[in-house]
This record gives sequence, structure tokens and C-alpha cells, in this order.
Amino acid sequence: MIEKTGAATIELVKSKFPAKDVLVRPKAIIECYKEIPCNPCETSCPFDAIYIGSDINQIPRIDFNKCTGCGICAQACPGLAIMVAMIKDGKAYFKIPYELLPLPVVGEKWSAANRYGDVLDKHCMIENVKKTKDRTTIVTVSIEQPFLYEFATIRSKL
Repeated sequence: MIEKTGAATIELVKSKFPAKDVLVRPKAIIECYKEIPCNPCETSCPFDAIYIGSDINQIPRIDFNKCTGCGICAQACPGLAIMVAMIKDGKAYFKIPYELLPLPVVGEKWSAANRYGDVLDKHCMIENVKKTKDRTTIVTVSIEQPFLYEFATIRSKL
């Protein structure tokens, strides 16, 4: 399916997530589906939670027991293919890389989008905006938990 649409199916997305009981703490979700020569996630992880190996074409594997959800890998990923997810009090929280302007502001409501770019029927709340020393800003958003596997990014301020 990804070859035809360019977007992962829900089943493929779910395969990248840990069990929901693991998501009581933040965990990196690495949505790499194709072998490409890339390894910044592995080299940037200070906890050795991401493994690619000597062949940098391998798809990254993550050890959720080692992952702290710090988000350093999300900042380092040139393909913006990593987010950090957590579940708390019926909401899903995501730290997502964001490189567009204008930047969102804490407290704003934005449209939530899926992996096809379609706006979801539920908005998300901007919880935090962290500018990093490179050009990738990390935006923390919250959305209702049923959208855990559908949410991919923010699209526009409401």
C-alpha cells in the first residue's frame, strides 16, 4: 500500500508503536518503512535505544525499555520520520518535529492531520513549543486518545 499512496496503513503504523501500557511514559516512534542509507537517529540517541548496525541501510529498531522519550532522535532525523508518543488521562501526547512558519503558540488549537495530509475530525492543542539549536522545532500536542494511530502532524491554526 505504501508504494501506491506514499503513506503507511494503520496496520503498518501500529507495528511501529509499543503496547499501550508502555506508552504511559514517552517513547520514540520511528516510522521508517524502507531501507535507506541513514543513521542519525542511532548516532544521536544518548541511551543506545535505537539500533541500525553496521549496514546503515537497515531499518532502525528501537528498544522501548531503553527509550526515555527525550526526543533527540526526532530532532536529528532528516526525514522527520520520528515522533514521541505518550498516553495520559485519555489523551495522546505527541512531540513532533516541525519546520514550517509560523510556529504554533502554546494554548492554540490546530488542525490535526493524518499521514495522507487529511485533516482529522478532531483538533489538537499545542502544549509546548521547543526551539532547538538546529532548525527543527519540537512541538508537543495533545489529542483525544482514539486518534493515537491516526495523528501524524499539525496542519493549520483554527
